[in-house]
Amino acid sequence: MTTLDTPLTKVVGAKAAKKLVALDLHTAGDLLRHYPRRYAQRGELTDLVGLVEGEYVTVMAEVEKVQGRRITKRPGYILEVVVTDGRGRLTLTFFGNGAHIPERELPPGTRGLFAGKVSFYRAGQGVKRQLVHPEYKAVSAREGADAAREFAEELIPVYPATKGLTSWQIGDCVRMALDTVDVGSDALPEPVRRRHRLIGLAEAYQGIHRPADMAEAGRARKRLKWDEAFVLQTALAQRRRDASALPATPRSPREDGLLAEFEERLPFALTEGQRSVGEEIAADLAREHPMHRLLQGDVGAGKTIVGLRAMLQVVDAGGQAALLAPTEVLAQQHHRSIVSMLGPLAEAGRLGGAEHGTRVALLTGSQGAKARREGLLDAASGTAGIVVGTHALLQEHVQFADLGLVVIDEQHRFGVEQRDALREKATGGRPHVLVMTATPIPRTVAMTVYGDLDTSSLTQLPAGRSPIATHVVPTANRAYWDRAWERIREEVAQGRQAYVVCPRIGETEGDEGDLSAGETDGEARRPPLAVLEVAPKLSEGPLHDLRIGVLHGRLHPDDKDALMRRFAAGEVDVLVATTVIEVGVDVPNSTVMVVLDADRFGVSQLHQLRGRVGRGKYPGLCLLVTDAEDGSKARERLDAVASTLDGFELSRLDLEQRREGDVLGESQSGRRSSLRLLTLLKDEEIIKAARAEAAALVEQDPELADHPVLAAELAALIDEERAEYLEKT
Repeated sequence: MTTLDTPLTKVVGAKAAKKLVALDLHTAGDLLRHYPRRYAQRGELTDLVGLVEGEYVTVMAEVEKVQGRRITKRPGYILEVVVTDGRGRLTLTFFGNGAHIPERELPPGTRGLFAGKVSFYRAGQGVKRQLVHPEYKAVSAREGADAAREFAEELIPVYPATKGLTSWQIGDCVRMALDTVDVGSDALPEPVRRRHRLIGLAEAYQGIHRPADMAEAGRARKRLKWDEAFVLQTALAQRRRDASALPATPRSPREDGLLAEFEERLPFALTEGQRSVGEEIAADLAREHPMHRLLQGDVGAGKTIVGLRAMLQVVDAGGQAALLAPTEVLAQQHHRSIVSMLGPLAEAGRLGGAEHGTRVALLTGSQGAKARREGLLDAASGTAGIVVGTHALLQEHVQFADLGLVVIDEQHRFGVEQRDALREKATGGRPHVLVMTATPIPRTVAMTVYGDLDTSSLTQLPAGRSPIATHVVPTANRAYWDRAWERIREEVAQGRQAYVVCPRIGETEGDEGDLSAGETDGEARRPPLAVLEVAPKLSEGPLHDLRIGVLHGRLHPDDKDALMRRFAAGEVDVLVATTVIEVGVDVPNSTVMVVLDADRFGVSQLHQLRGRVGRGKYPGLCLLVTDAEDGSKARERLDAVASTLDGFELSRLDLEQRREGDVLGESQSGRRSSLRLLTLLKDEEIIKAARAEAAALVEQDPELADHPVLAAELAALIDEERAEYLEKT
């Protein structure tokens, strides 16, 4: 019997199976889950104007003109077939001799499917789109009963294809699988299907690959989206249940401890959101099972204060807290900030220190031997209630007396093994874990990617935060370009400071570009601007009499720290830097930022960067400099960033432009995404419903003993490697 696990060689033959490997399709199930990208209708032609250069496409169009000619300089023949959708045109170019050129097969008026890679070439006064040696199939042809049936139906599935393997060839293989494969028992429980009016699995595969109409295709897509959501949510529900069973030392709050003293010293009032989230975390820490909470907040929403209050609650209860930061610059910034906020409370046992205080240790890879020894001793002895560090915290010889809380800042920058290594340093039960991110996450992503974590969000900015104005500066307009540097000079003249951000550090070889406005060659894009190239040009040019500092990842950590201290002290006017300043850097006197080659940064990254200005009493200004043309996708992205300061709104835009596999941690798990149809932004209702159904099922049947088919699906999703990944996150 042919099943979903049957190798494709036994379903479609060795020759076709070998080609399908290029699409990572190995079994009948893989092939049936290779869903159509869209459906072509015989009476509807593809929009040819919207084709993107370099894209591999399958289009339906009508032959308008056929013209062949001999090559004069060498033997050969060129055939150009112009096809149209009624508005745009596409040229199909064939080279060779008459025997291999389809001149007679594609006469004017022929309607067909054409597949190939889109390229542009200049012709006369304009640019023409072409496919060179495309695969083709005339839809008016009748090639036996199967072909007649296919084209008698209204919808023609168009599959994601690749070179040497066309959409219709994939369709032929899919039909063979549909006709021979027994899909077996259904992993989605019958009560769930009934409650949500979902069709069966076999019917869904037929409906998505051979729909009679769009309504049937829609029913099939809904059912198959449910499969993806339900299996994933079941895995997350099992993780939540397993985590809730683990032991942890309760860290109950005290009314007369460090936290109370710290709050009395605060020169400002906490926002309502900070108070509310703080109460959720405090309740979690007091339980006998480990907290697993995601704290997300927009730039400047005050996550650090919330995290510090949680750490002080643990210290009050006799434990220690570790704060893991992704970079030395950020770790040093956190250390300075926490020591400053705590004052004498951070100087236990030292002259001027509070009697009931603690210490805040810093551990980074670049520390001198003396400072490192002191930090290690304070952590191991328990003298330091709070230990701040980078990956250096993960090394084997770093020990804690009683690690009760792990706070992970900007968690997406850490690998699974790194997070696990720190968590394993606790004795007497698992530590509580608080994951913080300044990159707002859409609700559906939080339910899916972080579905095993409780989620808290800070959306209210603290009082006193100044507004940030953001403008796009096109380099093609020299006046705008010059004005950007004038604005920096104006701010510095008033005693304020500025950032200039570049995409690259810079290399000695090759041209890194320069500060000439509007330069682009229109063909090969110039290299991105680099800090080591830009800084001297600014020093010699528009910012010649200002104090300029250069910050990037290759500097020695001591030099980085010294420069940041000078910048914070106002001894540097302009900091030319890479994205090393993206998170955590807090210099309230900085009011303007110029981001060069802004179109080379992601939406969330730009939002993080501009959060470095406007952190004090003066309003912030962010200028996004770009040579992207008006109307281009890159320019639309920048315009969107300039139009709103709402990080949650921008996070949705960012997700729309990224593949779902990236969002689901593909790079960490080493596997392609399991989501093929489910869209995290558009399918919120399905995800919510699947989450509720999965939670109820796991509560009744934790080991899925009564649902063996679902258990098998889960095992297929979570192989040995991915199981280890889920176990450690």
